[in-house]
Amino acid sequence: MAWFFLVLASVLETLWTFTLKVLDMKKVFTIRPATLFTAESGAALLPLALYIILGLSNVLAITRAMKEIPAGTAFAVWMGLALIMIKTVDIFYFKEATSMLQIFFTTCVLVGIVGLRWLEVRPA
Repeated sequence: MAWFFLVLASVLETLWTFTLKVLDMKKVFTIRPATLFTAESGAALLPLALYIILGLSNVLAITRAMKEIPAGTAFAVWMGLALIMIKTVDIFYFKEATSMLQIFFTTCVLVGIVGLRWLEVRPA
C-alpha cells in the first residue's frame, strides 16, 4: 500500500507543478471582496485552490508512503516519477522540443526507480 501512496504522491506532485503554469498571482491580488463571486475571480482563484489542495494532498501521500518505505528511497522515487511525468506532459501536451539525450537521461532516471523498487521487494 505504501508504494501506491508513493505513486499517488508523484501524480499529485506532477499536477501541482502544472498549476504553477496557470496560476497568476497578479490576478489573484486584484480580487476585491465586491468581485469575489464573479466568473473572472473564479478563473483566477481556481488554480490557487488547486495549488493548495494538490500540494497538501501530495504531502499527505508522501508522508503515508514514508511510514513504510525508507526516506531516501521514497524521496528518490517520488521525485523521479514526478520528473518523468512532467517531462512526458511537456513533450506530448505542451509540444516541448526534446532531444535523444534528454530521453536517454530520463530513461536512466526510470531505470534507477525500477532498481530501487526491485531492491525493496527482493528477499534479503
